[in-house]
Amino acid sequence: MRENRVRPAVAASVMVFVLAGCAESDGGVGVPTAGGGKVSATAEGGKATDDVAAYVQAQRTYVKCLREHGVDAPDPDAKGTIDFGEGDQRRALKRDPKFKTAQEQCAQYVSAVPESIEKGNQAKLSAAQIKMKRDYAACMQKNGAADFPDPGPDGLGQGEWDQSAAAAKRAARICGPIVGVPESAGPGEG
Repeated sequence: MRENRVRPAVAASVMVFVLAGCAESDGGVGVPTAGGGKVSATAEGGKATDDVAAYVQAQRTYVKCLREHGVDAPDPDAKGTIDFGEGDQRRALKRDPKFKTAQEQCAQYVSAVPESIEKGNQAKLSAAQIKMKRDYAACMQKNGAADFPDPGPDGLGQGEWDQSAAAAKRAARICGPIVGVPESAGPGEG
């Protein structure tokens, strides 16, 4: 499902990630900032990647739109992460009606986080965690979610699957305990 990639992009634009490097390096692709400067979009080994450069450009367009709607948004870093602050500062911004309105007006500029950045932001899994992910995938496939992706060698997912099918939902309930999700979650507090 395509919507699985849009939600993380929205979340990533509001979350704070500490990523290294904003300076342009050799072989980097200069990407204009919302403020008029340039930032490099490079991948491992110094080779520029089109998906990262396109994502950074999309994030800059999103920031420009937010600014046009009255939000003092910072430029994204070299990997497209927008630092909206921490703790109380971020919570206050999320409650601000001007920010909410700007987000709605600028939603068309939200772009999916490229897989190379997504994987780079995830912690390396232990052998036990990778085995758990493989067991979970096997359980999901055996119990009705035949299109559930097998994890890669690093334990991370390898594709999209249909989460909306009744059989997939049933499989998730059956297999949830493998990854620490209770079979029948009780009512939440709210």
